[in-house]
Parts: sequence; C-alpha cells; structure tokens
Amino acid sequence: MEEQGKNSYGHILKYTSIFGGVQGLIILVGLVRNKFVALLLGASGMGFVSLMTSVQNFASQCTNLGVSFGAVPRLSELYGNNKEPQLLRFVQVVRLWSLIAALLGFLFCIAISPFADTMTFTWGNHQLHYAVLALSVSMLAITGGETAILKATRRLGALAKIQIVTALLSLAISIPLYYYLYHSGVIPVIVLMAFSTMVATMAYSYRCYPLRLNFSKSLLREGAGMIRLGLAFILAAVIGSAAEMLIRAYLNVEGGLEVVGLYNAAYMITLTYAGMVFTAMESDYFPRLSAVNQDVVATNETVNKQMEVSLLLLSPMLVGLLMMLPFLIPLLFSEEFTPVVGMAQLTVLAMFFKVMTLPVAYITLARSLSLSFLLLESAYYVVLVLLVVVGYSWLGLYGTGIAIVAAHVFDYVLINGYAYKMYGYRSSMQVMRYGLIQTSLGLAAFGVSLACSGWPYWTTEAVLVATSTALSLHVLRQKTRLWQSLTARFQNLKSNSRSTKL
Repeated sequence: MEEQGKNSYGHILKYTSIFGGVQGLIILVGLVRNKFVALLLGASGMGFVSLMTSVQNFASQCTNLGVSFGAVPRLSELYGNNKEPQLLRFVQVVRLWSLIAALLGFLFCIAISPFADTMTFTWGNHQLHYAVLALSVSMLAITGGETAILKATRRLGALAKIQIVTALLSLAISIPLYYYLYHSGVIPVIVLMAFSTMVATMAYSYRCYPLRLNFSKSLLREGAGMIRLGLAFILAAVIGSAAEMLIRAYLNVEGGLEVVGLYNAAYMITLTYAGMVFTAMESDYFPRLSAVNQDVVATNETVNKQMEVSLLLLSPMLVGLLMMLPFLIPLLFSEEFTPVVGMAQLTVLAMFFKVMTLPVAYITLARSLSLSFLLLESAYYVVLVLLVVVGYSWLGLYGTGIAIVAAHVFDYVLINGYAYKMYGYRSSMQVMRYGLIQTSLGLAAFGVSLACSGWPYWTTEAVLVATSTALSLHVLRQKTRLWQSLTARFQNLKSNSRSTKL
C-alpha cells in the first residue's frame, strides 16, 4: 500500500513537472514580450491591450458554443474504442459546429461594438477597434475545435509544440508592430496572433485528420449533445470574462488606462507564474479524478494527494516571488510600474488559497454537475467584482489587492464547504498541516515586506524562502522516488565517466 502511495505521488509530480515546464517556457517568452510592450507602450498602452483582450475573450466565450470542451468526451470515447469511421465522422461534426461558432462570434463582436465602446471609454470612438476584433474571435472558434480534436486523440506532444510555436510567434509579431505603430498596433497584433495560433493548430490537426466538410443536417443533429454538455461550462467562462471586463472597464473610467495597465501587470505576473502548476491539473489531474468521481474514498484520496503536491511545489515559488517582486516588476516592465508592487504581493497571497481551492472545485466538474459548477463560479465572480469596486474606491490599487485576497478566501470557504456537505469531501491532516505552515510562511514574507527594507528585508525573506523550500523538498523526498531517481542517475553518469576515462 505504501508503495502504491509513493507511485501515486510520483505520478502527480512527474506530470505536473512536464506540463508545468512547457508552461514555464511559454511564460518566459511572455515576460520578454511584456517587457518590450511596457517599454514601447507604457502603462496606458498595456491598459489598452488589456481592455481589447478582455472584450475579445468575452465575445469568444459568449459564442464558441462550448465546442472545445463538449467535443472532447465523445471524441475520446471513439478514439479509445478504435472506432475509426465514427471518429472521422464526429471530427466533421466538430468542424461544422466550429464554423457556426466562428460566424456567431464574428456577428456578435460587431453587434456589441457600440455598447463595448460606451462602457469602456469616456473619450474617442473605438467602435472600429471592437469590430475588427471580430476576425480574431472567429479564428479562436476554429482553433478551439481543432484543439479539442488533438486533445481527445492524445496528441499532447503536438499541443505542447503549438503552444511553444505560437508563443515565439507572438514575440516576433508584437515587438515590430508596437515599435512602428505604437498604440495603433494593438488590434493588428491581437488579430495576427489569433491567426498564427489558428494556422499552427490547423496544420497539426489537418495532418492527422484531413479536412472533409459536410453541411448535412444529420451532422448538426449529432452535435446537439456536444453543445448541451459544453453550455454550462461556457456560461461560467462567460461570467468570468464578463467580470474581468467589468473590472477593467471600471478601473478605466475611474482611474484611466494607466491604472488598468498597472492592475493588469500585477494580476498577470502572479497568475501566469502560478499557472505553471495549475495547468497540469486540467491535463492530468482532471481525467484521473473523473475516473473515480463516484467513489468518495478514492475521490478524497485523489484530491488530497493532488493538493499536497501542488502546495509543496507552488508554495516555495510563491514565497520567492513575493520576495522578488520589488525587483522583478521594474525589471520585467519598467519603473513606471513600481507603485503596483504592493497589490502584486497581495495577489500572491491569494494564490495560497487558490491552490487549496482548485483541486476541490474539480470534483463538481468530474461529476458533470454543470449547474452547481455554474452557480459556484458565479458567486465567486460577483463577490470579486463587488470587492474590487469597494477596494479601489477605498485604497486604490492596493485596495484591489486586498479585494482579490478576500475573494479567494470566500471562494475557498464556499468550495470546500460545498464539497464537504454535498460530496463527503474531507481534507486530510497532511493537507491541513502543509497548508497552515506554507500559508503562514507566505504571510510572514508579506509582513516582512511591510516592516523591513534594505539588507534586513532580503536576509529575512531569503530565510523564509529557504524554510519553505526545505520543507517541500523533505516531504517530496519522503513521498516519491524523486530523490532515489536523481541519485541513481548521478551515479550512472559518474560510472559512465569513469569507464570512458579507462
């Protein structure tokens, strides 16, 4: 039994590292791009990019019909059972519905452009900007369908390559356009990045499953179940996109584009950093949890082990990020962004609660309880928007940081309380112990940032980072074969080196 436990922890660590590594490379490229964007456009330019992107995401979520999510279960089933003719036919279904979603997205984005302009800007006429975004929304719909095909047919290597290629292309596209066109380059960059992602995805997908379009009514009927399955999840994503758009629109009206740019920089650097671990949950953890979703004991074990590993991996990185933010934000953006350090440090604290919430939230997804998932997500986003409005009116951007922490605490209590009542979820003693210790270290690091400066700050923070890291390494060494594997590999390299010398 102990051996099985070690293998389970090792599996989680392995796949979290693999998917997190790919995400880490993408984040690194993104940080380089953001540095250039910050230098070329400044805070106001980054605010403009943030507003346009939030509207693009909102329009996409409203109209993509859930194809990227709803298509995966059926495609996976056909692929796993080696039903090639039915698989090829359902690929046609997915592509037909993706085209419908693309057309809906194009028309919807044009239709909302006057409303979006009125809501987000108090100066100028930006309807044309929003209308041009319709092209990118259509491309995102096509990309979503092809991505679902690759994911369901286990082309994970292709998906990783696509992510890396498109990240590098975004760097090559954005910097020259921003340099030569300044703010006028924002919309062309968004459209060209959507186009490059679509082309790269189609290139891999069409190689596996060549394009054969069929516009028959029977294909439309076959896709009805796929659309119903994805609808609730898409509604939750729409609410999330709408909340982010409302927050940025409010900050723009109250404080201007510079405030939006500062807010977005602080929020982005924290979420993208933590995303290295969170991405692995969708790729590896969610399928494992779905397989045992009706077994309460197995569900509790799966959730708790995932949360343990996620906490142990992410906590030292969060404490280290909190320490380094006063240095990183001016380095990654510019000196203009220094005032947002306090908000960014508060957002880091929120990630401790997120890592103890997300694995539990997936229980509702694994059980396909779409309405419950929708209501829980809606409650969180409503509270987030209200708290951000109150926080900004009270203490400016620092108040939004407090609001983000408070919203994540609310989400933690809501999700864990709901899972305790409805699914019989029980947090293990290890999870509670590691969560308490690592969160306390994070709070201590934040307290030091308020009380100290100069060498006392850096010395104390370094001790806290070392403590968090040592605890994580000690526990992971006990629970997995990681240390034995690394030692054996080193010994093999050493013996090979000696044999070569002889």
